[in-house]
Amino acid sequence: MTPSIAIQAENIRASIGDTRILHGITLGLPQGRWTSIVGPNGAGKSTLLKVLAGLLAHTGSVTLLGQPLQRLPGRVRARQLAWLGQNEAAGDDLTVWDVAMLGRLPHQAWLAAPSEADRAAVEIALKSTGAWDWRQRALGQLSGGERQRVLLARALAVQAQVLLMDEPLANLDPPHQADWLGVVRCLLESGVTVVSVLHEISMALHSDELVIMAAGRVTHQGPCADPVTHRALEDVFDQRISIYPIADQWIALPN
Repeated sequence: MTPSIAIQAENIRASIGDTRILHGITLGLPQGRWTSIVGPNGAGKSTLLKVLAGLLAHTGSVTLLGQPLQRLPGRVRARQLAWLGQNEAAGDDLTVWDVAMLGRLPHQAWLAAPSEADRAAVEIALKSTGAWDWRQRALGQLSGGERQRVLLARALAVQAQVLLMDEPLANLDPPHQADWLGVVRCLLESGVTVVSVLHEISMALHSDELVIMAAGRVTHQGPCADPVTHRALEDVFDQRISIYPIADQWIALPN
């Protein structure tokens, strides 16, 4: 059975300044599955993710859960789609609890106090990222990896149907990368659609699907376990990596 499409992009072109970054990209991202966007530096991965999140001007169209993204009211879109970007800004004086609570703003009336549902969502998010014990600490007191886990908790607290993450493993050590993978698996079990831009190719190979990019174009989209996908991945990195099966999982090793 073919899965429904969570995000559909048609003929996407985008520029930064005078430089064209994306060149007519069309793709559909399946609902309830995890898609990772990979490719060499400068391929346009983060730019594409920002377009899909509605954060960057572009030509072409994007639909979210069957609705034109740009026509969705801001609060509706913010409840349906959560975002975790690179180097996300957040007030260093805010407590970890308050930062995570920012994820609940789309669900709250203007100036309303957090509800029991809001507090429960934040508690679940902080515990799932291992940040619960720091909830009274200021964000500015945390290390880079700890901060990243708090910002992930903020995104999780939205409880959106679609979660987009740009380099979510930045500053995370291997054990916490494994924890992040566990969080993603739990999201998938609950029907959430996850889309991530990753430099860690072996981690990306845990995904359901890969979108492979080069020079602002999609060169391949397919299941992570498909040998055709493996060849496309090796090709885009000029045969400098090879994909191998180890313990029922695929990993990328340098040649």
